[in-house]
Amino acid sequence: MKKVLRIGTRASALAMAQTGMIADQLERAGVDVQIITVSTPGDRSSAPIAEIGVGVFVNALRDALAEGTVDVAVHSFKDLPTAPDSRLSLAAVPPREDPRDALVARDGLTLGELPPGSVVGTGSPRRAAQLEALGLGLVIKPIRGNIDTRMRKVFDGELDAVVLARAGLARINRLDVITETLDPIQMLPAPAQGALAIECRVDDVDTEHLLQSTLDDATTRIAVTAERAFLAALEAGCNAPVGALAEVVEDFEGDAIVERVSLRGVAATPQNDMLRASALGETTAAAQLGRDLAAELLDLGAAALRGSVQ
Repeated sequence: MKKVLRIGTRASALAMAQTGMIADQLERAGVDVQIITVSTPGDRSSAPIAEIGVGVFVNALRDALAEGTVDVAVHSFKDLPTAPDSRLSLAAVPPREDPRDALVARDGLTLGELPPGSVVGTGSPRRAAQLEALGLGLVIKPIRGNIDTRMRKVFDGELDAVVLARAGLARINRLDVITETLDPIQMLPAPAQGALAIECRVDDVDTEHLLQSTLDDATTRIAVTAERAFLAALEAGCNAPVGALAEVVEDFEGDAIVERVSLRGVAATPQNDMLRASALGETTAAAQLGRDLAAELLDLGAAALRGSVQ
């Protein structure tokens, strides 16, 4: 009998959409799959993420994978703790969706058109810090909930706007609600935003090879490796006010055109000072580029994050 690959996922609409995409790709490659939902503390609680803890959306899923309840786990990469799990292998990083943040505002307004005093909802310290740094006089309100819940707060008039990941809206086919896609100059996304992480057990070599050959995108893996190394070196955690965006770009080396990694990073100190830096490095040393950029921000004062963010 042909083996059925059991794919584990959270039960949210976004998680199911993301997992459905992966399942479709595997089925097109001739693999039989079964999707299994796993409940996580993050799905069951309405408390702020910082209070629930790191890995709130992924630990239960990782445990199910390690215990053999599922064979593959599909994560939003930005939700993964930066510390590796020795039980598991990051088998594939599929092509990334647009990593930018998006504004969903009343009356079709853009960020610059929102009048001072407008209430903007976000559950992200990174987004809140960068919004405040723009000096637009906005009132930032912490919110939780799935994408539909957050958007409804705008449609019902409770908020003037919310900021969400554009990738999530794309995956649930709701790009129509976006009133502005935010330029990274205004707001750098979370490290690995828009990317998926596909894990399997470290000793399941056959599944690892299957996922890598079917799903992995080398360019995306390079970019998120730089971003995640930057975050890890800051020791600030995935819920910290830290943004990063890496891109594989063309550069000149003599008369030849070569590919390099361009990385931009931002961190907000507890005093909400915005520390920014950028760097260019080799694609073969993406992780080191991230660590080097983090060291630059640590010298500028980002070390204060280590004591303020769990």
